[in-house]
Amino acid sequence: MKAQNELHSIAKKVLLQEAEAIQGVADAIALTPDFALCVEAILSLRGRVVVTGIGKSAHIAGKIVATLNSTGTPALFMHAADAIHGDLGMIQPDDFVVAISKSGDTPEIKVLVPLLKRKGVPLAALVSNADSYLAQQATYVLHAPVTREACPHNLAPTTSTTAALALGDALAVCLLESRDFSRQDFARLHPGGTLGKQLYLKVGDLSRQNQQPQVQDDALLKDIILEISGKRLGATAVLDATGQLQGIITDGDLRRMLSTFAGRLEDVRARDILTPQPMSVDIDDFAVEALARMQQRNITQLIVTEQGRFSGFIHLHDLLREGLV
Repeated sequence: MKAQNELHSIAKKVLLQEAEAIQGVADAIALTPDFALCVEAILSLRGRVVVTGIGKSAHIAGKIVATLNSTGTPALFMHAADAIHGDLGMIQPDDFVVAISKSGDTPEIKVLVPLLKRKGVPLAALVSNADSYLAQQATYVLHAPVTREACPHNLAPTTSTTAALALGDALAVCLLESRDFSRQDFARLHPGGTLGKQLYLKVGDLSRQNQQPQVQDDALLKDIILEISGKRLGATAVLDATGQLQGIITDGDLRRMLSTFAGRLEDVRARDILTPQPMSVDIDDFAVEALARMQQRNITQLIVTEQGRFSGFIHLHDLLREGLV
């Protein structure tokens, strides 16, 4: 087993080597118009982007397909070996193929390329070797130059797969921005999980499930305590006779009042102990905005309003339950 400092040194070397490779890819983009032309071609596409590769390149192709699909560009993965055994049938006349290969000269790619050309679909080659067979046959060359793998034997695909993945991400983001793909578009494609909830879950989706503790501004202390305890949200809104929000009373307010109040508790009214102009959130705001405001003020609940009037409460526990914290 290597010493800890030696392991840190190896890891750092790998990361710096891969970072240098990505910088080389960034520089290569500016050397030819192919990258921009490829983006333009995909933007005008009526079909799908089919990404193919073999070995580790196939894994990178699968990730690029997932990124394209999630950012508004319909895409399919096709394994290069399976393509020549029947999967080539998934490619339609209006599709666009991106083939990933470090060398651009693997046997499967050499068999596949003539079949693709026979179908007449545009072909982009994402390669390290710009002089390879694949690059020479492609309509567009997406050059990801890599001089050496991070593997000490220069064998295991490491730097080359990182460079290809980064270039695929650059392609996806260029397409995303060219389409003005918005957060709302992203949310429609990611309805599940924490990410989706951050982008679509509204305050009202959670607050409507809660009770709505409220008292009049002339309510007695006993009634305030019963309302807070009974509704189990740790607070109550205080409203005037017309239903306008006057403030909030939390269980913390009650404890502080009881520890300092010198008068008759029977005389205490809600208006005497409320906190005016409490922080609130609109029913149509995103739930993550409610979380940000709670974190900003180090509080656990917010009043929810609808068109300026009291609508209910959202609690930190609601956000915890949805996995937003």
